[in-house]
Amino acid sequence: MSKADVLFVNMCREILDHGFSSEGQVVRARWEDGTPAHTIKTFGVVNRYNLQEEFPALTLRPTAIKTAVDEMLWIWQKKSNNIRDLKGHIWDEWADETGSIGKAYGYQMAQKYQFAQGEMDQVDNVLWQLKHTPYSRRILTNIYNFADLSEMHLEPCAYSMTFNVSGKTLNAILHQRSQDILAANNWNVVQYAVLVHMLAQVSGLVAGELVHVIADAHIYDRHVPIIEELIQRPQYPAPKFRLNPEVTDFYAFTPDDVMIEDYQKNPQIKDIPIAI
Repeated sequence: MSKADVLFVNMCREILDHGFSSEGQVVRARWEDGTPAHTIKTFGVVNRYNLQEEFPALTLRPTAIKTAVDEMLWIWQKKSNNIRDLKGHIWDEWADETGSIGKAYGYQMAQKYQFAQGEMDQVDNVLWQLKHTPYSRRILTNIYNFADLSEMHLEPCAYSMTFNVSGKTLNAILHQRSQDILAANNWNVVQYAVLVHMLAQVSGLVAGELVHVIADAHIYDRHVPIIEELIQRPQYPAPKFRLNPEVTDFYAFTPDDVMIEDYQKNPQIKDIPIAI
């Protein structure tokens, strides 16, 4: 059975059985009808995914892996903050008439900084360090820039990646301030698992462990019955994952270079209500 399924079920059960409810509190998020969107949450969830053992896609319901990868590359490779550069429509709600989501996500990745080895942006610095100083303890990105928060249409949820190399193994920690567990959990896990694989391949390393740290892991009130049904579903083995081995330049990767095989999964859940 998929270990990602087991982690997901255990996390959801912990939130539902022992989480803190925001009922009675003032909350920012609203449902489309204007009703306050309350949550049940757990603070400080830490999930560990061994990428050498399996690819961490849920089988409880399908994750649109290539669409998720397209969004990850939109941020990390295109360094874009405009939804017109994105195939999916996840960000449509936060875009202005020009398609921009403000100084968020890819915009922050594109900002150049002065380093000892010259001027480069955060992604290029990670790529440089993985090749030239792989044992550095300073290989990280952070897009939660307080100076620009007022000009972001949405403050970043998954905001930082820390990379660490042991021998020839690339490990990483994804730091997330907040996560809608039903809508986004496996989406983000899959994205950053693929990112670790890509960075490892172009750096002469192998992908190791992805550690996902979530400060506020929450289930929205209208998602509770969906989650209760979801975690009772049968679980299947994780799908097989391969990257196109011919790609040696991170900026040459496309979603089509991600190959998923034998992905057995349960039916998709349609029309999930999203709180804004």
